[in-house]
Amino acid sequence: MISAPPLLLVLGPEGHGVTRYGRDVADAVLARDAGARVVQVADVAAGDRVLAEVDAGARVHLHTTDRLFGATPEDAADVVERWARLSRLTLTLHDVPQPSDGTMFERRRTAYARMITAAERVAVNSRHEQQLMAEFLPGTAPAHAVALGTRTDVARVSSVGADRDLRVLIAGFVYPGKGHRPAVVAAARAAETLRSRGEDVGEVAVRAIGAPSRGHEDDVLRLRDEAARLGVAFEVTGFLDDAAFGRELVAPGIPLAAHEHVSASRSMLDWVEAGRRPLVVDSRYAAEMDELRPGTIARYTADELAPRLADAWLDPAFTRLAEGTSLAPTLEDVATSYLAWWASA
Repeated sequence: MISAPPLLLVLGPEGHGVTRYGRDVADAVLARDAGARVVQVADVAAGDRVLAEVDAGARVHLHTTDRLFGATPEDAADVVERWARLSRLTLTLHDVPQPSDGTMFERRRTAYARMITAAERVAVNSRHEQQLMAEFLPGTAPAHAVALGTRTDVARVSSVGADRDLRVLIAGFVYPGKGHRPAVVAAARAAETLRSRGEDVGEVAVRAIGAPSRGHEDDVLRLRDEAARLGVAFEVTGFLDDAAFGRELVAPGIPLAAHEHVSASRSMLDWVEAGRRPLVVDSRYAAEMDELRPGTIARYTADELAPRLADAWLDPAFTRLAEGTSLAPTLEDVATSYLAWWASA
């Protein structure tokens, strides 16, 4: 007899990417197994109340990143250790520590090691993250990998057409390292190249589909000034609801995912679910996703971005997925994988 799945605890504010994905997975599990139980809490205090009421030894699963728990990585480790004493806790770790975290790397690495040690088992969202753990969290228990799932199994046709403007689209929050600055420089160079060939390029812009991360509002001002000096407009939509976000994804422009140090990326899936083929800076994770969903992304190296933008402007069809392109694995596939993993315990 296969045991029931664990209590699926979803932590965090509605708009947080990890919280939203945790809810998506929980709903997919619930659709597969009516015995599943999902509880969503906005903060740690509410999570404490839920965990205080579970039976001793009850199984609980949580999608988490350290930033959901408090101001510091140490806060996250403290909470996970406390919750692991109250339940048989399993974790899906997001944002696995890596050296690009800068001054926070050592603190995050120590905190994640504590969380992994406290949990009964852990999962991650890519083989790349498994390798990050082997490289930077040696001695911790190995993680199970379940790739991020899409909300649909086949790409829908995008009706994006040609546009005289050269507009680069980057989805998600604005923060250092996300790729907005390289996009501005590359857009200016691409426009210069196209105009030198006699092409009638209109406005040149980089459009951030989302809001600045908390504490990075000044980065937007600096990016806007730097872009203006290069003849590029830097546009920021601010926070959008789901419908408005979806409209932005299919608007004219060149989709770009330029974060070089990503550990796993929901924004890549946002693009492909909208029927778009984004340019994606090459990395170990990008190669893994290219293998997982062939034909859905176009990888480039850093020095190739400007010419790739120029090519995409000349041929907008390049930014659209072919009708019928498979986007599997889906959230339903992810739910099946998690149910099997939990049952294997």
